Amino acid sequence: MKALVATGDAVEPVRFAEVEQPRPGPGEVLVKVEAFSVNRGETFQLEAPRDGWRPGKDVAGLVVQAAADGSGPAVCRRVVGHPPAAGWAEYVCVPVSSLAELPDRLDAVRAAALPLAGLTALRLLRTVGAVAGRRVLLTGASGGVGHYFTELAAAAGAELTVVTASPERGRRLAELGAAEVVHELGEARGPYDLVLESTGGAGLPLALARLARRGTLVWFGQASRTPATLNFFDFFAGPESATLRHFHYADSDVPDGEDLATLVRLAAAGRLTPEIGLVAPWERTATTLTDLRDRRIRGKAVLTVA
Repeated sequence: MKALVATGDAVEPVRFAEVEQPRPGPGEVLVKVEAFSVNRGETFQLEAPRDGWRPGKDVAGLVVQAAADGSGPAVCRRVVGHPPAAGWAEYVCVPVSSLAELPDRLDAVRAAALPLAGLTALRLLRTVGAVAGRRVLLTGASGGVGHYFTELAAAAGAELTVVTASPERGRRLAELGAAEVVHELGEARGPYDLVLESTGGAGLPLALARLARRGTLVWFGQASRTPATLNFFDFFAGPESATLRHFHYADSDVPDGEDLATLVRLAAAGRLTPEIGLVAPWERTATTLTDLRDRRIRGKAVLTVA
């Protein structure tokens, strides 16, 4: 079958190759991929790919071989999946526990934009608990996680301030329910009951300074790719006795498939909106990756597989 493999070349980070079609293991189905989306983490991995690794964690398509033990969706069922890797291909094996079936009213392109960003946003909201009436600050809100979290948190009653450098994305976040949009973290007034921080570097201490006494900061990313430095005594300037919590979306007691089913239900009902910046044939994947790196694409990039 055809698959996209990593090259380690910044100019052309992926190329097509002929690889052996995968065979489902126990508890897995074989999916014919119709569409896949690109995640920021994958673009980082492409810069220095591990031997044998192939990208692809967010896919949608058709089950062509069911699990041998009879679990999971049957052949010809449309699904969205979150495999560990290798989804940028004609076929991919996906654990039954990482699949959700798709209704007719949700197409493969929108479904492929759901998994990683949607799982992250949903689990962030679950981690922080009830947000109704609470003041919440979200940094790095321009991406897929930011859009999904804004929509979910606003619907749950949060008074949400989002940080985005893009006026265009800020307007969209306001439409999705953000109470306030700022373009620099220093403009966020605070204090906030909750801060969700995804940039790291210099942004983390700035975000912490806007946290209320005994508030909680959830650190869920480091988009700046720069380590953060914190000063113990800065806590006394406002966020005294605050909680600083690390978050990783994969550290969940709920299987991916169950949370994917929730995301599918919300998206199909129009209560969760995949923000798609580009839909293109997968022959344009290398160009798309370059455009994403140079920030010429806003929103999710979804590639369709012929």
